[in-house]
Amino acid sequence: MEDQKLRVLILFGGRSGEHEVSLNSAQSIFKAIDRARYNVETIGINKQGQWFWGVLPETLIREGFPPAEQIRQVTLIIDPTNPHFLALDGQSLPNQGQFDIIFPVLHGPYGEDGTLQGLLEMANVPYVGSGVLGSSLGMDKDRMKAVFHERDLPQARYVTLLRSDLLSRRETCLDEIETKIGYPCFVKPANLGSSVGISKARHREELSAALDVATIFDRKIVIEQNITGQEIEVAVLGNDAPKASIPGEVKPAHEFYTYEAKYSNIGSSLLIPAPLDEAVIVRIKEMAIEAFRAVEASGLSRVDFFVTPENDIFLNEINTLPGFTEISMYPKLWEASGIPYSELINRLISLGLERFQDKQNCKISRD
Repeated sequence: MEDQKLRVLILFGGRSGEHEVSLNSAQSIFKAIDRARYNVETIGINKQGQWFWGVLPETLIREGFPPAEQIRQVTLIIDPTNPHFLALDGQSLPNQGQFDIIFPVLHGPYGEDGTLQGLLEMANVPYVGSGVLGSSLGMDKDRMKAVFHERDLPQARYVTLLRSDLLSRRETCLDEIETKIGYPCFVKPANLGSSVGISKARHREELSAALDVATIFDRKIVIEQNITGQEIEVAVLGNDAPKASIPGEVKPAHEFYTYEAKYSNIGSSLLIPAPLDEAVIVRIKEMAIEAFRAVEASGLSRVDFFVTPENDIFLNEINTLPGFTEISMYPKLWEASGIPYSELINRLISLGLERFQDKQNCKISRD
């Protein structure tokens, strides 16, 4: 019956540089979600951070957000006993703005970094994916790497710098990078995904320019040693007992897996399963689960590796809210591992509800 269906609210868009990625991920989920099991509502967040009820990702991809006065702006009522959405114009919302679970599909800052998760926790809202800690550690490449180091997971050499360091002692910073990392190296904003703001530097002039690009997007910059080898990705699914998919290999059309390659699929190719020795596959899957647990992720994550010609494995990063488009590696890996796209959505919703119920069993006061 209609009133027995779970009410799922897909939340997408956002203020980050990955806004368009989020729209594409949301559209794929919106098309594939099982309407026999769920009543689906949508909320789109524009680049100014305003929330709007009922906007559709397909329309926004095609036309962009209309003026705010033409769509219904809403806000989340932070009431742990009755969390719901309220229309700012006073009009009624379907089911009084209530829902059973939120499926966030917001990549990057203010969606994937723990800030949204903190808001939902304050409101006592069930949601898909990692909590505050897992999201924030998974977003910040510097802190992520520190946690991986604590778990003795092998990584490439890296240096972290602040924007203020570059302003106050730029030449010293360049010297430090050349000494500790060398060329070529990768320069990345610490808190961004989808390869936004990432550059490869082969000499000092390129390094200086790459740092300038990265500081546009973040105050903290991570510079990594270049590892020559296969780019391998593994999907992880679960809460306390996570499972790893078969590995896939990314063969980028350019020198690294750029934003355009990830979401337009032009030139790049995905090999599933990845051509790896069986012993390497076993170890990579073990390391993916260890990385997932290290940051206390839940629900879903994609874990990325490099494998050298000598079969040395280097953990690159974890992404706690990976791209969910039809060509994204995360759903394709699970499809190849026996979980179709629609069923993957079902499992993620179930895992979100499981995590919420588990947290309800915890006391937070002595009363």
